[in-house]
Order: sequence, then structure tokens, then C-alpha cells
Amino acid sequence: MKLTILGGGGFRVPLVYGALLGDRAEGRVTRVVLHDLDPGRLRAITRVLHEQAARVPGAPEVSATTDLDEALRGADFVFSAIRVGGLQGRADDERVALAEGVLGQETVGAGGIAYGLRTVPVAVDIARRVARLAPDAWVINFTNPAGLVTEAMSRHLGDRVVGICDSPVGLGRRIARVLGADPGEAFIDYVGLNHLGWVRGLRVDGRDELPRLLADPALLGSFEEGRLFGADWLRSLGAVPNEYLHYYYFNREAVRAYRQADRTRGAFLRDQQARFYARVSDPGTRALEVWERTRAEREATYMAENRQTAGAGERDEDDLSGGYEKVALALMRAIARDERTTLILNVRNRTTLPVLDAEAVVEVPCLVDANGAHPVAVDPLPHHATGLVCAVKAVEREVLAAAESGSRATAVKAFALHPLVDSVTVARRLLDGYTAVHPALAYLK
Repeated sequence: MKLTILGGGGFRVPLVYGALLGDRAEGRVTRVVLHDLDPGRLRAITRVLHEQAARVPGAPEVSATTDLDEALRGADFVFSAIRVGGLQGRADDERVALAEGVLGQETVGAGGIAYGLRTVPVAVDIARRVARLAPDAWVINFTNPAGLVTEAMSRHLGDRVVGICDSPVGLGRRIARVLGADPGEAFIDYVGLNHLGWVRGLRVDGRDELPRLLADPALLGSFEEGRLFGADWLRSLGAVPNEYLHYYYFNREAVRAYRQADRTRGAFLRDQQARFYARVSDPGTRALEVWERTRAEREATYMAENRQTAGAGERDEDDLSGGYEKVALALMRAIARDERTTLILNVRNRTTLPVLDAEAVVEVPCLVDANGAHPVAVDPLPHHATGLVCAVKAVEREVLAAAESGSRATAVKAFALHPLVDSVTVARRLLDGYTAVHPALAYLK
């Protein structure tokens, strides 16, 4: 099978390839094609992958190209992990928003809207090309904002595009571990949108173990989200939120911490990865060793400002190993081999959440088989979650409408309607700031 990775020069591509190296069954990926617009980044990541494959019999063949059509033609699976504007764009998203006193995180609030406005047109073009050049391919989208981008692509690819994220997987794994359960045997009752979801239950042998966790302050204080949100707040919710909801529930504290930080997360990653790619360009460098050290630093500093605000301490060592590559491989296996499994994925809603229409992309448990991902029926959202989900989905729809029409007024509306942007005047200034630094937003008139 041929797997095409868009954004193939990206830093986390070796995680995906490393997962493929352990797959020895029939129907596995035998050829990996990396596509990127930056030849230097492609060369660097190709070096890392070749060192990963050394002494691994039957390792998937790796090739690289800057020609998108060549990369897509004949693909069985397409993994999309592009970053329009690069890490400089992410740093600019954060800086413009923080100057207005609002959050600039790449998927939440103003930063997520700006990122979506410049990413959706590119994602739609990719979807149209896939439909033309590889109509039988399955697209696995990890490009952020993942739910929004998946919904944009689904308008052209239907159910053959599935969005993935490692946050729900990591959250479910941590809760299961604290409760002494095997994550592989537990059903995680998780529901919401990408980066806006809640674990409402964890069932083992038909029994919901989450109430036991919520009733025990010691257990709640023993894992990351328990420390991040606090035991009292989790008991009030009756659920455990995705870590990204810290930006909503503790927004003022998060914005203050980000404004006081020496660098934003985007600026940190921009500088860190610039050093990585520069070092790996030296032929005498052990590329894989440099990549592994850089990745360890990256994972350890993830959401550091939020943890500092909450007094949550350092990340647990078990949470530093990534996870989205395992979700991607499990999804590919299930489809390619008809190995039925249940995964938390971003898919079209159909009738899963009655408060949203059938085409809205939601993040819920799905049964996966050779015919794709099918959302599992879930209980209705509690009222506090319904409000946030509906508000953020309305913003996503305005972003999609602005990207399709090129309407500046609609883009302003998207900013203004977001729960974390509290002023139409601020919304207008945000869009002015973003169009000044992002050439990709020149289409908005």
C-alpha cells in the first residue's frame, strides 16, 4: 500500500514512520511518499527516516517530492499534516491576538480562526485533487484546526476523510491508568468537537468507573487534567474535560500567563525547529539522535504555561511518548484489513448529537471497519457543554463561509462570535492585524 504524507517535511513525521516499522502483517504500508513545499525540510526528515529504517528488514520504501499531484496519484491513504504559513505563522497568530488581550493558541480562539482562514482554502484544494487523482484513497487529517479542516474536506470527500487527534486518546489513557484499568479494554465515553470535548464515563466490563475517580480527591490529583482543572471543578462538571478546555474555563489566567512568558509556544517551536533543521543539514550529524532529543524537549514543554497557572507541575513521563501516530496506524489497519476497532475520531455527525446538523464534524467514539468510521450513539450533551459546542461550531461555519466567499465581513463575524473574543471592535482589529502579517489572507475582501 502507498501512504502519502502531506507536510512530509514536518517534525513529527518520524513518529508515523516509526509506527509503520513495527507493522509486519499483510496489507501493511510498503511505500511512503513525503510531500512538502520545502525541499530542505524534506531532505532532513528523509535522513531521519532512513536512519530509523536501518537494520529493519522490509521497512517501507521512502521517497520525497515537491509535486503534489505526483504524491497523490495512486495513493491508498493520504495523511494530511500541513501547516500553512509555517511556525512563523503560528507565532504571528499568537502575537497579534495577545496584543489585543485575547488568546492566540493555534486551534482555540482568535489564533485558531486565523489559522483556519488561511488553511481551509489549501485543504479544499487538496481534497479536490484527491477526489480526482486518488478517488479510492482514505484521507486522515491531522492538520489543525482538525475538526474545522476535516469538515471543509468532507464537503468534497464525504466520509473518506477522517480527522484524528491524540488529545482524547491521551486523556482516556490517563484516566484508565489512574483507575487501574487496561486502556485497551475500556470504553471511553467522550463527546464534543476537536479540542472541545469531555470524558463523561469510562466503562470496564459494562461498569462506569468514572464516578469512583470523581469521588476521590487523591486520585483526581494524581493525573494531569486533575491537577490542571482542580478536583472541585471536575466534580462540579461531573466529567473530565479535554486539556484544551483550560483555555475556556481559566481564560484570563491563561492569557495572563502567555503574555508574561518569554516566548509564545509558536515562537519556541519556530526557534527550536530552526535549530533542528539546521543541524540535520550537516551530513556528519546523526539525524535520528538530534530528532529524538528535540522531540523530548518539545513534549516536556507542552502547555507549560497552563500547567504553571494551575500549579500542575511537570508532565508525567508516560505522557511524553506522543500518540497520534498510533491512532493513525490503528485507523489505517482497521480500514485496510477490516479489523473492527473503536477509536475517538473526527467524523460527520449524522444523528449522533441532535443539537448539530448531520454534516457537522464532531469528535466521538467510532466503530471502524473496511467501510470507514461510523460514529457510535452517545447520550445528549449536558447543558453547559451544549452551549460551548454550539457556539464554537457556529464560529467554524463562519470560517468556512468566509473561506468560500472571500468575505471580510464574514471573517470579522467569525472572530466576533467566538466565546473568547468579547468585542466586535476587537474582532475587526484582529483581522486587520492578521491580514497585515499573513499574505495567505489576501483573498479576504
